[in-house]
Amino acid sequence: MYHVISAKAFTKDHLQKLLQEANTMQNMLTQGASRVLEGKIMAALFFEPSTRTRLSFETAMHRLGGNVISTENAREFSSAIKGETLEDTIRVVSGYADVIVLRHYEIGAAARAAQVSQVPVLSAGDGAGEHPTQALLDLFTIYREIGRTEDLTIAMIGDLMYGRTVHSLVYMLSQFPGIRLICTAPQTTPMPVDVIEYATSRGVHVEFEQDLHVAAKKADVLYQTRVQKERFKTLEQYEMSRDAYIIDESILELMGQRSIIMHPLPRLGEITQVVDQDPRAAYFRQTHYGVPVRMALLKQAVMKE
Repeated sequence: MYHVISAKAFTKDHLQKLLQEANTMQNMLTQGASRVLEGKIMAALFFEPSTRTRLSFETAMHRLGGNVISTENAREFSSAIKGETLEDTIRVVSGYADVIVLRHYEIGAAARAAQVSQVPVLSAGDGAGEHPTQALLDLFTIYREIGRTEDLTIAMIGDLMYGRTVHSLVYMLSQFPGIRLICTAPQTTPMPVDVIEYATSRGVHVEFEQDLHVAAKKADVLYQTRVQKERFKTLEQYEMSRDAYIIDESILELMGQRSIIMHPLPRLGEITQVVDQDPRAAYFRQTHYGVPVRMALLKQAVMKE
């Protein structure tokens, strides 16, 4: 059965196939919808709030001719509030749908769901762990905007400890040669050691640069992240980190003309609005790439390609 649980599970060949399929889906969107999943049902179970991920998955399923059943806040508006285990919820829902998209607040929840599900489970993020489908759309963004996924310098900025999108993207980028990673983070939210070790063991060059201005000069991609208040144990720790790195006009002046700025969104001031007007600001285009990427994933999962 085809599950999407961790970015580590993808091979280079698999990633390239998905990028090509997503590219096909992107072109298809300009010509009209597909009916390839007509009669199929996707169940979206979101135990954490989401806008982009949930809506892009639902849009992707509709664009493929399928149907959607969902709960936006399953933590409060499902039998979980009565004490039902995640495993029991998945056992029930997998009898209703052809594929389950799950976002959960606990690390490892997607893997637990996959163990008991009768249908494919696609992780839409679990706690501070991973967000593999976001990483795939991030990779697709780089592919579409820069034209390659090899020989790149990527500056990861902001919350690298709790930023699950960062972890998953590093795992995927590690499949490609010539990747150089710059970690630019507050001391309170450094990149986890295990993520760094995973990357370096696969030939990724990793360096640490506290000065965003220096990193901006070197990078093909500035991947900015939000410092996530909900992940911190104390408000004091959050306040120490929240405004450490801000991309503004001074950063734009240092960037290469063919470099891009990415962000998984939402943002809370870490990219000023004046940056939105610059063609190198790719983060809104990045969100739109989520639809063709998730179309490719859903097609592969449901049709078992």
